[in-house]
Amino acid sequence: MNNIHIKNYKKIHMIGIGGSSMSGLALMLNDLGYIVTGSDESNSYTLSALHEKGIKTIVGHDPLNLGDAELVVYTAAVPEINPERIAATNKGIPQIERKILLGQLMENYDKSICICGTHGKTTTTGMVAKTLLDCGFNPSVHIGGSLGSIGGSTRLGSLDYFVAEACEFNASFFSMYPDIAIVLNIKEDHLDFYKDIDDIENSFRTFLANLSEDGIAIGCGDDERVKKLLLEKKNYVTFGFEKDNDCYPINIEFLEDACARFDIVYKGKIIANLKLNVPGRVQIIDALAAFLTAYILGAKCDEIVASLSHFEGVKRRFEHTGTYEGVKVYNDYGHNPEETHQVVETANMLPHNKLWVVIQPHTFTRVKKFFNDYVHCADLADKILFTDIFASREKDPGDISSNDIVLAMKERGLDAYYTPSFEDALKLLVENWEEGDIVITLGGGDINKLNIAIDDYFKE
Repeated sequence: MNNIHIKNYKKIHMIGIGGSSMSGLALMLNDLGYIVTGSDESNSYTLSALHEKGIKTIVGHDPLNLGDAELVVYTAAVPEINPERIAATNKGIPQIERKILLGQLMENYDKSICICGTHGKTTTTGMVAKTLLDCGFNPSVHIGGSLGSIGGSTRLGSLDYFVAEACEFNASFFSMYPDIAIVLNIKEDHLDFYKDIDDIENSFRTFLANLSEDGIAIGCGDDERVKKLLLEKKNYVTFGFEKDNDCYPINIEFLEDACARFDIVYKGKIIANLKLNVPGRVQIIDALAAFLTAYILGAKCDEIVASLSHFEGVKRRFEHTGTYEGVKVYNDYGHNPEETHQVVETANMLPHNKLWVVIQPHTFTRVKKFFNDYVHCADLADKILFTDIFASREKDPGDISSNDIVLAMKERGLDAYYTPSFEDALKLLVENWEEGDIVITLGGGDINKLNIAIDDYFKE
């Protein structure tokens, strides 16, 4: 695999092309002049978007999908027994994993800026990308979500800066060699791949070991594990809520729209005042990371503030998808209990009558490991719905279900419901919600289809 490089090929087939990262890479390769095809197990809006760009996409996996491909790129979720991978092996077509492709693309840039962390990396990457773009840096971008200001998940700019979301799953970020590394937090997750939290911490340590000799680590000093890793580096800067960080907010005020306004302190001096356009306390941390990155690169404070104050979020990150019968409906990608709690906390800050939360748990492994956390993740909600677990890369072991969480919630006195399908959830919602309510759907699978179904229901 180390001898396989995309510069030596022209026709590339991508297995799992519908994923947020893979679809973005497909667009980037297409813009670079490669001939790209791809397949995915199910149809999605990402496949439609790729098709509109002239990229041939196929629903389902079949050896014939390879066509005359010279190189195959696959995601970590695609096993060796995938029929297209088997066919590629039999035909002698070289294959590389998605993370290798991303690392190879980044090699061409003078400075790479990589954003990692268990939570918040997509939003922070979006903030960094938009801010640098607005401040005249013309970055190339790869993000695990769709960002309106760049028209999607990727952008080709100059060869000076590459901004990329760095994911820890399957040690994907080991293929990146950043000049600036932003570390937001280190928490337990992806325990189908990592042994424990110490193993996760060590993976972030390995990633930071890839930092260039004169590179700088920018990390959240409120997180003890992040802080420990920063102290091992030669050049680092900290941010967070605590005042022992190099950069922190003061005079925090939440307005009626749940968006924060605050002063930014850096090296003991107030250097800016920022009013965010995205709601929630956690967004303050993401904004500080983005602000600090642009400031260190030489951007002017007023330009950074102007950009961040107009940041409208990334698709599927507390995204308002519509208002129906006076009920505001949102969708968020939060796919573990901690992220769910943060989103519910943010939604609860908005003016509302009742708060409805619809959760699609992500993977059986995660539900088993964090079962008690799931039981408590939506305590602030008035009504809680759980759809079936999204299996993703796993098979149903038959010994855990969303209904188990619902039953445990009911024992705690919470108003929880098991709605296996999106149809079940839709029916319960529209028959019981009232004007002034808020609905937030949560999950890293396809829960956003429920939002689409709600919209379709009121169009009929």
